[in-house]
Amino acid sequence: MKHLALPVISVCAMASAGPASAAPNGDWRAGYGHMMWNGGHGIFGGLMMVIFWAFIIGLIFLAVRGFSTRSDTGNGQTAMDVLRERYARGEIDEDEFERRLAKLESPKR
Repeated sequence: MKHLALPVISVCAMASAGPASAAPNGDWRAGYGHMMWNGGHGIFGGLMMVIFWAFIIGLIFLAVRGFSTRSDTGNGQTAMDVLRERYARGEIDEDEFERRLAKLESPKR
């Protein structure tokens, strides 16, 4: 599902480019003169605009996704290592250590 976000955004941007470029009176040439459709870059100017914004939106999407992903590995410590460290520092007593150790070593259900 994550891989569909950029194509969906791109298609939506291209689909809305046509109506957005129409003049209020229905004549697509009325408001633009020689700058858009009657010369210059023609339709490729509008297409490049859509590609540019799709690229910008894609970069934002990738940046957000890249910065929001978490590493599940952490700093390489297992639960057993953390338990032993807490016991060594005196944060938990021997009974608590043994109880938690037994829980960690028990087979998963």
